Parts: sequence; C-alpha cells; structure tokens
Amino acid sequence: MELEKFVDPMPIMKTAIPKKTSKDGDYYEIEMKEFSQKLHRDLNPTRLWGYDGQFPGPTIEVMRGKPARIKWMNNLPDTHFLPIDRSIHHVAHEPEVRTVVHLHGSETTPASDGYPEAWFTKDFAEVGSFFEQETYEYPNDQRAATLWYHDHAMGITRLNVYAGLSGLYIIRDPREEQLNLPKGEFDIPLLIQDRSFNDDGSLFYPAQPANPAPNLPNPSVLPFFVGDTILVNGKVWPYLQVEPRKYRFRILNGSNSRSYQLALDSEAPFYQIASDGGLLRRTVSLQAFDIRPAERIEVIIDFSKFEGQTITLKNNASTDATADVMQFQVVLPLSGEDTSIIPQNLSYIPSLQQNDVKRIRNLKISGTTDEYGRPLLLLNNKLWSDPVEEKPCLGTTEIWSFVNVTNVPHPMHIHLVQFQLLDHRAFNVELYNENGQIELVGPTIPPKINERGWKDTITAPAGQITRVIARFAPFSGYYVWHCHILEHEDYDMMRPFVVIDPKTEKERR
Repeated sequence: MELEKFVDPMPIMKTAIPKKTSKDGDYYEIEMKEFSQKLHRDLNPTRLWGYDGQFPGPTIEVMRGKPARIKWMNNLPDTHFLPIDRSIHHVAHEPEVRTVVHLHGSETTPASDGYPEAWFTKDFAEVGSFFEQETYEYPNDQRAATLWYHDHAMGITRLNVYAGLSGLYIIRDPREEQLNLPKGEFDIPLLIQDRSFNDDGSLFYPAQPANPAPNLPNPSVLPFFVGDTILVNGKVWPYLQVEPRKYRFRILNGSNSRSYQLALDSEAPFYQIASDGGLLRRTVSLQAFDIRPAERIEVIIDFSKFEGQTITLKNNASTDATADVMQFQVVLPLSGEDTSIIPQNLSYIPSLQQNDVKRIRNLKISGTTDEYGRPLLLLNNKLWSDPVEEKPCLGTTEIWSFVNVTNVPHPMHIHLVQFQLLDHRAFNVELYNENGQIELVGPTIPPKINERGWKDTITAPAGQITRVIARFAPFSGYYVWHCHILEHEDYDMMRPFVVIDPKTEKERR
C-alpha cells in the first residue's frame, strides 16, 4: 500500500501528569493498554499497545535531583497480536503477554531498571524471577538529557516495542536556562520509527524470514526487520508547521533495526547540542548525521532564512520511499521576537581517562547458527543463560572493547552508565578468528566531534574494535549490556553483568 506523504500534521506527545506531587518527588501511574489510533489519513485505525493508551506514550518531564516514582501497570490482553516465537529463551511456558519497562539512559537501582527477567503480567498476577517491586523509583540525579522508556521483556522486546510500547523521558535542569536555547513550544521531540501495514491498517510483522527452511519454527524470530514507512511521533510521514526562527529538536531513533542518516534537503545545517547523556562540550555544525537504534541527538535548526519554504528531513541511508522522514513547512508567522541563541560553549565534561582504570575487557561480537540454521548473534560466545562474566566493582572505571567480527555494525548499549567513546580501531579479523590474536591494522579512528559527549549507545562497526570507558556507579546489582537492534537483543545478543559492592559482595546468579 502506497501512502501519500506529508498530508498529516505531526502530533506532539502529551506530557504525563503525576497523580501526586510532594517535596520528595512525583508519583505517576502509567497504564499499558490496547487501543486503536489513526496513523495516516488514508489508513484505517491501527491496533496498538501503548502507555496510557497513546502511541508514542506520554512524555515524562522531570527536574534533575527530584525523584520520580512510577507504577507501570500492565492492562494488556492475555494474547499477543504479533507472532511470538516460543523456541527461544525457554519462553514456551511463560505467559504470552509479559512486560517490563526500561528507562533507557537512567542511573537507577536494579529493581527499577527493567531487567528482562523482571517481567510482570496483568495486575502482577505472574512475575519473572527477578521481579522485585511494582513501583519503580528514578532518582533523576544525573545530567539533563533526553532519555526514553520502552518495553524490555525477555524474548519479546522487538514485538512489544513494535506494538507501540515506547515514549520519551526528559530530565531538565535550570542551569540549561542560562544558555538561552529554544524552549517551550520551540523545544520539540521527534521520535522516529518505521512500520509496515496491511491493507486494513493493521501492523504487519513477518511470522518467518523470507525463504524459511522447512523445519523452521513458525513463528520464528527474524535476524532483523525494517518497515516500509517512516513515522514521526506516531504519524506516517507527517509535516510540521514552524515559524521562521530557531527550534530545538530532541531526535530519538526508536526503530527496531533501522539506522538513519539525517539531512535537510535545503542544505541548512544542524547545530548539534546534545547526545544520549545530555549537552556536548560545544555546539557542532553538521550537514548530516547518522543515528542508530536507541541513540538520541539534539539539534537546533534555524528556519529564519526559509520563510514561506518547505524543507524535507531526508534519510540518506535509504533510496526508496523511506528516504523521506518528515517535512517542515515554514509558514507560521512569528509569534514574537526570537531571542534564543546557538551558543558555542555548552557544558563541562570531565574526561574519564584521568580515572584509575581497574580493568580492560575485550568483548567479542560474533555470529553462528542455531539448530534450525538461523543466525544466532552472540556476545563473547555466550548465551543469555550462561554464567555472568562481567563483574565490575562499584565505583571503579573500566574500558570495554567491543571486538566486532561480524560483517555488520551493532549499536551497543550498557545499562546503568553513561560512557565515553575512546576510539575505533580496525583489526585483522581472520587472524583473530584463527587464534584470538589482536593485530591492529590502519590508524586509530578517534571519536567524531559530535560523539565526544556522554553516550549510552554506540556503534561498533564491522571489523573494528570499539573502545568505551565507563565508571560503574552509583548502584550495585544486576544489569545488562546488549545490541540495541531489537531482533538481535531478543536472540541472543544480550548478556547480564553485575556491579559488585565490595562491602556486601552480593551476587545472585
């Protein structure tokens, strides 16, 4: 089905309203439920799952240092409407619909992190082995940043997120006000996702890969999936009417597998001011930038010289219909003088390289096949269920080197921490596969200028070693690290790690 582009206005997600507010923080109750929503003018309403009956979910806005408590409530049906593969992760006997919420980028305790085995069903009737509490606690004691929340249930994350379970979480800081960035109605989130639709408007997600083997489970997990339409804030190829002034856009790649290279067809620059973990040191002018699943990039676009014009946000990583993302129509009159600025200097970011590095870990990204001949991507050649190997001590700094011997890049995400990218280095993959010896080839590739801030998701290119440095704090306990291509994460490219508090040495696995 071909859908006409740029016929629907782009919605902006509602802001969640706390049920209770006190000096000790805000308390929210957010319900996961099924509903129908019209995603394009020419589509019938689409069956979706969403937080508070919205797709995407409501934006949660908090102030730095003010805690938030959220009771995530699963009021979804007992059966899934997308194809569940029961052959992976020993999930055959687990409830078909189970959820757990991960606040991506948050520094929070294990009990509130959304551990994949901390899932729960409707009314908490059944829970996973790591479930601890119904109400999650978010300290928000970290830099102002654009985070996002999404489902993280073991073995079905790809399906639950595709069904609609995602939303934005913004930590604000009064100190940002001093920078005089565009704010209020000129500070707009852009949550970019891809989907495919059946003729009746329902979501299409394949039950099996193309040309499946005769003995393949049905349904079967896919090695990846990209949709044939692009949605922004829950609308297919929308338009946004703007004034001829500066706007701040908080861009999230919320797609399962698809990466984007974003550019404006007007050739106007983006002024990047922030990445996953908040403000950069300095503003970076870009004509285009890559954004992989789960990454956030905040930019300022100055429309002041484009009054009356139409500008298309392009995806240069694609050559088909998905080469378009959305349209900006510079047709609104100025509502007032634009006094915002694009500052040169933004924030102070101390280098973690000055820390005492306690451990350097080489973490292999590799692939094999399972008993059905399906691709099986692994971290350190381990399954999710294998014993934990990564056990950093609380408060210590480590360097993690992702050694990618596969032929595709992987967006790697580490829970709990914001890290810094050190470099990428090409290596002799053939020699490494033969005997595990690392032979570096070619020059060291330093971080791009817009990758020198705080990150929680980073691209590990094929045939390269990607080194990141992180301090494992402020909490101890069980977390996970994984590829954020959701089809990879579900099978089996995710591993637990445990932060050990030397005072208690608590372990559980």
